[in-house]
Amino acid sequence: MRKFVLLLVGTAILCVPAVSAAATPTPKQLAIQTCKAIHGHEQLATFKMAYHSFAGCLKALKTDSKQDVTNAAKTCKAQRSDPNFATDPAHNGKTFNQFYGTNGGNGKGAGANAFGKCVSTLAKQNAQTDAQSELAATKTCKALKSDATFQALYGSKNAFGKCVAAQSKASNG
Repeated sequence: MRKFVLLLVGTAILCVPAVSAAATPTPKQLAIQTCKAIHGHEQLATFKMAYHSFAGCLKALKTDSKQDVTNAAKTCKAQRSDPNFATDPAHNGKTFNQFYGTNGGNGKGAGANAFGKCVSTLAKQNAQTDAQSELAATKTCKALKSDATFQALYGSKNAFGKCVAAQSKASNG
């Protein structure tokens, strides 16, 4: 019985970091979500022309995903320290913890997960914008592909992928 209790306690301790880490997505998780969104909207042939594989898509979006999480964390830190957060009409008179926290109430621990939820929400919104940008870039490159100057601009090896990268970078600034 004693071993069982120790095993149970040990398992519970190991599960806590996994649960708390799930609130804020990692750059890799964001890249996977973005690539799935792009793959879901594009035909397989077009997706392969742009990225060659799912791993190629992940590699291409790795930097964007890291930036999405970093930017979201910076924005959430600024919002959390903003004394006028609740007065913004978009926040419905709620404090940062009330707006983003999901445990509700005003008691002990209320809003304890607010920062993680904020980062998660904003990072996912940024990733969705990235996916829309990539889809728009793919459509632009499909249209440009029939142009005689396409190969001169992007070369013959992986020209479509280079075009998507250039168009996406141009739209993201």
